[in-house]
Amino acid sequence: MIAHLRNLRRLASDTRGATIVEFTFVMPIFFTFVFGIFDIGYLAYNHAMLEGAVQAAGRQSGLEGGASAEAAVDQAVTDQVTAVMPAAELTFDRRNYNNFSDVGTPEDFNDANSNGQYNSPECFTDANGNNQWDADVGATGQGGADDVVVYTVNMSYRDIFPLWKMLGMSDTRTLEATTILRNQPFSTQAGRTTTQVCP
Repeated sequence: MIAHLRNLRRLASDTRGATIVEFTFVMPIFFTFVFGIFDIGYLAYNHAMLEGAVQAAGRQSGLEGGASAEAAVDQAVTDQVTAVMPAAELTFDRRNYNNFSDVGTPEDFNDANSNGQYNSPECFTDANGNNQWDADVGATGQGGADDVVVYTVNMSYRDIFPLWKMLGMSDTRTLEATTILRNQPFSTQAGRTTTQVCP
C-alpha cells in the first residue's frame, strides 16, 4: 500500500511529456494567429498593388484618345495585376460626369407620391441617355474632353492561406480600387442632352 502511494506521488510530480500536451492546446491558436497575420499582410499588399495599377491607368485614361484606348488601359491593369496574381479575375467600370458635383447624384424625378424615392411610373429626367431612371447620373464610358470620370476595378482572388477555410468561411477575396479624374481639356467639353421621360 505504501509502495502504491509512493508511486502515485512520483507520478504526480513527473512532468515528462507535459510540453507536448501544452503544445497540442496552444498549436491551433498559434497557427490561427500566424495565418491571420500573413492573410492581413497579403490582403494589404494586393490592395496596394491594385490601387497603384488603377492610379497609373487613370492618369493614362485622361489623355486625348483615352476614350478609344479603354481596352488597352484595362489590359495594362490586368497585366500588372496578373504578373503578381495570375488567377485574379478583374472587372472594370467607367462612369463619366459633367462635373465633380454630379458624381453619385441620382437623376431628377417628379416625386408624385411624396415618399422621397423614385417609383415607376413617376416622370424623371434622363441625364445619361439610357431611357431609365438611375440612382447615378453618370454615363458609361470614358466620356470626352473635361469630363469627370470615375474608374473602378474589382479584383477577385482565392486566398493562399487556409485561415478562412479552417474557420468555415469563404477563401475568396474581393478588392475594389477607384480613382476619380478629370479628362484633359483637349477640346471644348460637350454639352449633355437631358430628356423628360414619363413611362
